Amino acid sequence: MITLSWLLLIALIGGALALFDGILRVRGKGNTVVGIIEIVVAALFILSLFLPGIPFGSLVLAIATLIVIVVGLLLRGRQGIGIAIAALAVIALWIVLVNRWLVIPGIN
Repeated sequence: MITLSWLLLIALIGGALALFDGILRVRGKGNTVVGIIEIVVAALFILSLFLPGIPFGSLVLAIATLIVIVVGLLLRGRQGIGIAIAALAVIALWIVLVNRWLVIPGIN
């Protein structure tokens, strides 16, 4: 059974935004390799929240997703950057909250 918490919702929003950004990146012209890598890493990140059998933990996959989003922003081409920056901010917030670098009562 999965407990619905604020951290899970933040992770799901960040993973979904990264997945959507990867799909938009693949549909656009250029940077399809970065888009495919972003789709795979974001999907594994979302799956790692629910399935314990994913080889790497959620934190490692979140950091990998963050790195791929930054690379995608640097090589963005014609694509807009709004969704990528939103995904970057939400996943970075999730990493900070999960590591308890910032404690907000009621969230972590």
